[in-house]
Amino acid sequence: MSDHDKDIDQVSGTETTGHEWDGIKELNTPLPRWWLGLFFICIAWAIGYWILMPAWPGIYGYTHGVLNHSQRDEVAADVAALKAARLGKDRELANASLAQIQANPDLLQFALAEGRATFGDNCAACHGSGGQGAHGYPNLNDDVWLWGGKLADIQHTITVGVRSTSPDTRQSQMPAFGRDGILKPGQVDDLTEFVVHISGRPADARAVARATKLFADNCAMCHGPAGKGDRTVGAPNLTDNDWLYGPTRDDIHDQIWNGHGGVMPTWGGRLSPEEIKALAVYVHSLGGGE
Repeated sequence: MSDHDKDIDQVSGTETTGHEWDGIKELNTPLPRWWLGLFFICIAWAIGYWILMPAWPGIYGYTHGVLNHSQRDEVAADVAALKAARLGKDRELANASLAQIQANPDLLQFALAEGRATFGDNCAACHGSGGQGAHGYPNLNDDVWLWGGKLADIQHTITVGVRSTSPDTRQSQMPAFGRDGILKPGQVDDLTEFVVHISGRPADARAVARATKLFADNCAMCHGPAGKGDRTVGAPNLTDNDWLYGPTRDDIHDQIWNGHGGVMPTWGGRLSPEEIKALAVYVHSLGGGE
């Protein structure tokens, strides 16, 4: 096309492509030189990457590239190097008692670091990333322990679990007094007031009086005559105002009615003895250990 035949837009002074729709013409604006430069650099970079690095999938694998680079191999090498570096400390951890770990600042630091990582991978989903607990999942930061807060107690609980698969698992079961028809609805209401009363809050005095014998007959065997709890059977203290399933009347009524009881996995066999030992040290350090 000669210059004479070019169609120039009268407003912008730019040549058009010759395409026109309902009187609207398409301008033939050239691409900026800087943009074209980057475009061709990207093409050259992509071709170079395809040649040097793993890039294209195939039916039975992928192209490995001239450099045969593999991030998976790098990770495997890093993990192997980490295990080799930790091997000495793991052996120290395996051979030390819990008391010896606490008495050795260097070994204690290693155990806390390993325990924190193990906790994050296996425990944080239920107990929270900081061990703060949740409805039905114990808070590990306070000084309330259902099965004991000493290092050996914590280690044993982690090893055997609670209501879990180990033959030695911590075992207890709160009856579903309402759901299973052990008590009548009115009796469950009275017991709710009784538990509210012994936790130090205002309660219906007549209901408390009616429930006194009910508590002695049905609850005192595990929770004790004064409701102080019993760690040997995992029965919580009902007077400390710390509630696993909630503090309100509705929460307490629901627990008496349904008898909730959570399950903690048996970690023995799933975690190594060293990992369990480190985990016990870490949980003990969260603030509530005895």
